[in-house]
Amino acid sequence: MLKVGVLGAGHLGKIHLRLLNQSEKYELVGFFDPFEENALKVAAEFGYTKFDSMEALIAAVDVVDIVTPTLQHFECAKLAIEAGKHIFIEKPIANTVEEAEAIIALANKHGVKGQVGHVERFNPAFTAVKDKIKNPMFIETHRLAEFNPRGTDVPVVLDLMIHDIDAILSVVRSKVKSVNASSVAVISDSPDITNARIEFENGCVANITSSRISMKNMRKSRFFQKDAYISVDYLDKICEVVRMKDAPEVPGDFDMILQNAEGIKKQIYFDNPNVNPNNAILDELETFANAIQTNTSPIVTLEDGTEALRVAYMIIDSMEK
Repeated sequence: MLKVGVLGAGHLGKIHLRLLNQSEKYELVGFFDPFEENALKVAAEFGYTKFDSMEALIAAVDVVDIVTPTLQHFECAKLAIEAGKHIFIEKPIANTVEEAEAIIALANKHGVKGQVGHVERFNPAFTAVKDKIKNPMFIETHRLAEFNPRGTDVPVVLDLMIHDIDAILSVVRSKVKSVNASSVAVISDSPDITNARIEFENGCVANITSSRISMKNMRKSRFFQKDAYISVDYLDKICEVVRMKDAPEVPGDFDMILQNAEGIKKQIYFDNPNVNPNNAILDELETFANAIQTNTSPIVTLEDGTEALRVAYMIIDSMEK
């Protein structure tokens, strides 16, 4: 079992602590939180060992789980990596692309592994169909959330949209060609709703909408590719695959047949995989342990997290222009 410690015991930090404590891959050593009142409360309520400094916690573990506010990600990662510790770091990887690139350089220099917490990659609805998403040419996503004051210190692009940016980059094997975006700040000082159009060099277009002032929650993506339409509902954890193939010469009574203007007939059929329930946060943490123990690449690398951040800032720059 890998010894692990958590930096940050806020809302998400407490979830990480609970899951690491029950994981068979890790031995939870303890946590550090700079807010003494909160740290004492968490230690008293759950029995986790509280460390008095970040340095003391880092020294006691093999893996550092960074669940601090984004502004502190780089400082925490730098301390951990320079101490030779592997890092799991929540999304976004850092506050700036320059900081993210510096984290990659440090990890390479010190020979440690890092994974970024883009949890939707482990959503069972997405993992059930990811292998079926091949060369998508149009993608549409909606990530709408009811208002929550937590997280409004950053634009909705870095708070919500970055989940979909990472998922899209993981299935579109092409460089970003251009970005156009618009946004509105309704309640917060930073944008609360944003729409972005990303064009890739291979011709794929992604249309992404994120809002944190919706009346209801929604997290859906649709992928369109030749002869297939694939939908993923991250919230309800369901997916649908609709395919087309050449129609049989003698269709069955219940076959769904379409005929285009040229007279070509296609049969529509459903190819829906099983969605196996899971805890996505536990999965991302435990697959990172596997990557360390087997010396393989993590599923969401530091480079992946940096690319998602780079595209997020391209969207923010387009909004500001």
